[in-house]
Amino acid sequence: MNNQKFPRVVAIGGGTGMPVLLRGLKDLPIELTALVTVADDGGSSGRLRNEMAMPAPGDIRNVIAALSDAEPMLLELFQHRFAEGNGLSGHSLGNLLLAAMTSLTGNFNTGIKEISRVLNVKGKIYPISNDNMSLHAEMVDGTIVSGESNIPLLNKRIKRVFLSPQPIKPLPNAVRAIDAADLVVISPGSLYTSIMPNLIIPQVKESLKTTKAKVVYVCNVMTQFGETTGYAASDHVRAITDHIGEGCIDAIVVHNEPIEKSIQAVYAEENAVPVIYDTERLIDMGLEIIEGDIIDHSQATVRHDNTKIAKLLYSIL
Repeated sequence: MNNQKFPRVVAIGGGTGMPVLLRGLKDLPIELTALVTVADDGGSSGRLRNEMAMPAPGDIRNVIAALSDAEPMLLELFQHRFAEGNGLSGHSLGNLLLAAMTSLTGNFNTGIKEISRVLNVKGKIYPISNDNMSLHAEMVDGTIVSGESNIPLLNKRIKRVFLSPQPIKPLPNAVRAIDAADLVVISPGSLYTSIMPNLIIPQVKESLKTTKAKVVYVCNVMTQFGETTGYAASDHVRAITDHIGEGCIDAIVVHNEPIEKSIQAVYAEENAVPVIYDTERLIDMGLEIIEGDIIDHSQATVRHDNTKIAKLLYSIL
């Protein structure tokens, strides 16, 4: 047995923010585990979910692609989406492979494990649950909306999100990973529809509070219309603690450089603005603030820079 033990890092999330985070983390000397949302109900993912009664594969597919060391061509194939106009239209090949592997092995998690092996994935990937679940939101005005993809469309302030059918059973490995971690990173991404579905699962919620790991939230750089309109950094944290309890987040990673006007203009068309980073309130909430220039300036959209963010997170360990 060699004595060198790598620190255990668990990343939790989904959507577009999670793969970016993982691409940076996968090259670090760490034991990496990704816990991924399966509450998506749009597009190919949603159709497979309904037709095959399986958890939504889309976010998992993107995480597999991010952590894979396979040939670029194979990855391109895995991420390929069929054009409209036939029975396969809109499906991505990776989603179909995950569906097939789930049928073959009889279990979504085992299916992921097998595909990860074939695509030479670094680290472990677990769905947060093997259950086929739906996400619902209760708005501040009392309206209830069902379906992950419908929630932002209402453009009302969200009071809370919840899952059905209850009880949702977490994947035991996912809970164990949080319990054993040295660092837990909550990824950037759609706060209520990609991040929250993971955190509110029973046992996951409890583990986040009791784990000895440091729990760090990588805050979104831009607000998202219909989800976090008008939210400052502290509002993002408050939303999480309202759902899972006080004191579960130890630190927050924020971007502290201005965002170019030309890029802001693109986002303004989608009613999105840079997230205000309200130091005083974050400090009042007892959070350690980890700040830096963490976006990729070569992109036309605001994306976290995977290398910068990985460096910053590694420095915590």
